[in-house]
Amino acid sequence: MTYRAPLSDFSRILKHVVGYDRVAETALFEEASPETVEAVLGEAAKMCEEVMAPLQRNGDLDPARLENGVVRTSRGFAEGYKAIAEGGWIASSAPPEFGGMGLPMTVTTCVNDMMSGACLALQLNPLMSQGQIEALEHHASDALKAVYLPKLVTGEWAGTMNLTEPQAGSDVGALTSKAEPLGDGSYAITGQKIFISWGDNDFTGNVCHLVLARLPDAVPGTKGISLFLVPKLIPDAAGDPGERNSLRVVSLEHKTGLHGSPTCVMSYEGARGWLVGEPNDGMRAMFTMMNNARLGVGVQGIGVADAATQHALSYAQERKQGRSETGTILGHADVRRMLAEMKADTYAARAIALTLAVAIDMSRATGDAAWTARAGVLTPIAKAFGTDTGIEVASKGVQVHGGMGYIEETGAAQFLRDVRVTAIYEGTNGIQAMDLVGRKLMDGGEAVFALIEEIESHAEVAKAHLPELAEAVWQATETLRETTEALLKRDMADRFGGAVPYLRAFARVLGADAHLRSACAEGGGAVERLARFYITRMLPEHVGLCAQARAGDLIPAEDFAA
Repeated sequence: MTYRAPLSDFSRILKHVVGYDRVAETALFEEASPETVEAVLGEAAKMCEEVMAPLQRNGDLDPARLENGVVRTSRGFAEGYKAIAEGGWIASSAPPEFGGMGLPMTVTTCVNDMMSGACLALQLNPLMSQGQIEALEHHASDALKAVYLPKLVTGEWAGTMNLTEPQAGSDVGALTSKAEPLGDGSYAITGQKIFISWGDNDFTGNVCHLVLARLPDAVPGTKGISLFLVPKLIPDAAGDPGERNSLRVVSLEHKTGLHGSPTCVMSYEGARGWLVGEPNDGMRAMFTMMNNARLGVGVQGIGVADAATQHALSYAQERKQGRSETGTILGHADVRRMLAEMKADTYAARAIALTLAVAIDMSRATGDAAWTARAGVLTPIAKAFGTDTGIEVASKGVQVHGGMGYIEETGAAQFLRDVRVTAIYEGTNGIQAMDLVGRKLMDGGEAVFALIEEIESHAEVAKAHLPELAEAVWQATETLRETTEALLKRDMADRFGGAVPYLRAFARVLGADAHLRSACAEGGGAVERLARFYITRMLPEHVGLCAQARAGDLIPAEDFAA
């Protein structure tokens, strides 16, 4: 099976669902016309199909390894990374003054989607650098930007983020890594970090770590955390890699999947680092990187979902078993059901991610607080639903293969093993849901209700074209409105108890809106049939989800005591 980039989906969603034309009409992104974007995505697609996709199995069968303190990467990954860097795909949205393309985040999101579908283990590397570039752009001193950004943008150097510690997990405020001033503007960083994606490699000239640590006498919790840039090799006066810093890879994690991506335990032993942003303001700076990564991780799930669907469809078109009108298992209704669910959810998740990307671009281009608020609401939904979709679709892909899906040689199980972690990192999907019903409703639901009004308004218009489907979408959106109003009356603990089903119900409605818009624009055919399938077979799930959300927190912790 050969990976094919979903260019037609991108074109349809950008034109008919998310209104990309609004981005291209802004002064900031006026050069990124729809025609230019189409050409850019075509070039990225070639790289993904021809260079990255052939590396997918290599990363699984020839995993990264640690030899005498040196990380050795999977066969072909160095060449694949070179193609990514030379194509400018690491820094497509980075500022032009540092060598980036300055393209909208919407374009970068499409490219990350394709790269994730082609080879997720390798795509993780540039995703980390993208986040670091954005964090340094917004928070670093001019001196740090001048040294690090040009090298990160070209891909000569790679970036990482170091949050998690063995005793802290998602409770970042419990970290104990410390930073001692050295008197020359730098700091000695000491501590251990775990789960560091691409903590080292053998194909870039340097690896630059963003590390959370505490200054002396810092207050407890997240308010006492600062952010530091700690390079593997300390740049010399000319900005070139110099002496080795006092940090090392202790070990590589033995993971369920993503074997081609070295996930490192990092030890900092008085390593020299430089403060990024203000003292004790590290979480704000790091969240710049994390929010970028949350969209990126959601897109990772979507890319894998697409690849798993292509893989399963190819098998179904060839596998002969039982009697069917096609002579293959594609002729069986239940196989088509699974494939339709896979396609429909992947399209819905992709549309949600690109809706978020457009909101980010419009916020940046206009400074309008309403776009910023919309991006805030959509971020946890895009991350959680995108990664849940990746897991569920990859699991269905194994099922389509039947017993052969459980045999590693087919490659179907690799998609599931690789994508499973995406629901965990950059904030578990439960944390995303809590963020949605917590911080994202602190405005009294204003941003959420604005989205709901927009979906209902379009459904009203769509009743002239597809009345049955439009009415179903309108009714589902109204149920979401009523559920949101009910949650706003609850205390936070009760909201948290229904947070996960609420987020999924929200995603179901957003996905239905995307399918409805696409069906109205296309006017019949496969696009309308897929929309009808989603709205009649998958959207009704929102009823039970909203009921769960309103039920709240029902089981106390003592019920689970031994």
